[in-house]
Amino acid sequence: MGKIGVIGGSGLYEMEALKNKKSVKIDTPFGSPSDKYITGRLNSKEVVFLPRHGSGHGILPSELNFKANIFGMKVLGVDRILSVSAVGSLKKEIVPGDIVIPFQFYDHTRFRPSTFFGNGIVGHLSFADPICLDTAHVVLQAAQEAGAKVHKGGTYICIEGPQFSTRAESNIYRSWGMDVIGMTNVNEAKLAREAEMCYATIALSTDYDCWYEEEESVTAESVIEVIKKNVQMAREIIAESVAMLPEKRICTCVNMLKNAVMTDPNIIPDEIKKNLKPIIGKYIK
Repeated sequence: MGKIGVIGGSGLYEMEALKNKKSVKIDTPFGSPSDKYITGRLNSKEVVFLPRHGSGHGILPSELNFKANIFGMKVLGVDRILSVSAVGSLKKEIVPGDIVIPFQFYDHTRFRPSTFFGNGIVGHLSFADPICLDTAHVVLQAAQEAGAKVHKGGTYICIEGPQFSTRAESNIYRSWGMDVIGMTNVNEAKLAREAEMCYATIALSTDYDCWYEEEESVTAESVIEVIKKNVQMAREIIAESVAMLPEKRICTCVNMLKNAVMTDPNIIPDEIKKNLKPIIGKYIK
């Protein structure tokens, strides 16, 4: 069994429950990850933790080095990622404090690299179902076991930020059928898919964005207050999920790159082959 990666979002900057913790610095061909990785054991399984925005929350969503973060997880032997993310609710029934396990994404970002391909290598792979449903169903069950009020499925719209939405934008997203809104997860999911890693999101509803005029418009202060209450539940869901995840992966994530690379291996630059070896080395020497 590969290691289980945990990416902590706003409010989740450490995992006290990890045993035998070690700090690991990883240098990647794409630059530095958000912080050092923390490795350890949780419920008898190996876990790798990374605070998405750094341990002191110093990195904007648009500034995140998603490629380095996911690449570092791959180098450390992670094959499943549980991603914790604060989100705004776009549905009245998703109350601040609730947990959502989304099954779909809508990418509304504009400026972010979201692929390991390019610079002499072309790859196209399926992203119709961007979440590993095998992993997501385990997380859903874990959330129920932990006593969370949890919503199954739905679509997470990922915006550029760092500003929260205007009322017009928020209402348009609702008219599109979106369920929650955040600023980070779709880019991680795309890169995890290319790295043949299972990916699932634990979305922590913190507010009603600004569409719900009976509630106060979202502010950083209001978000932080709900996050404080949600983070302990997120830790419990992670612990339950880690315990419940099966030893063997039988999902399609395992061999997602098998027929995805379109470029003749003979013309792929040697430097690219070297840099992407942890990603493509199983198929291209």
